[in-house]
Amino acid sequence: MLDWLGYRKELMGRIGDIAKLSPDTVKGYQTLSGAGGKTGHLDAKMRELISLAVAVTTRCDGCITVHVGEALKHGATREEIAEALGVAIAMNAGAALVYSARAMDAVEAHSSG
Repeated sequence: MLDWLGYRKELMGRIGDIAKLSPDTVKGYQTLSGAGGKTGHLDAKMRELISLAVAVTTRCDGCITVHVGEALKHGATREEIAEALGVAIAMNAGAALVYSARAMDAVEAHSSG
């Protein structure tokens, strides 16, 4: 599908380019990204599994390669990753179902108006 490791390396280089052009943007992202780790309520592996599930639902290849690497680094197993992805699949389908109900509500509103 992709050369995930090569893609990650290239992506980090491009983000470095953005950091040179707009350092506060990247610093702001890094602050936001690191904020959850300061509370100590979830460990790094759990945060990475959640991040990976979100990456899948938002269809972000860059996020996928970064968070797979980090999840593995923090000890996540293939089984744990697969389970987190199962949650992402269920939520994304659920979100589509909920938004389908909203769309049908809009159809009703437009049809009766």
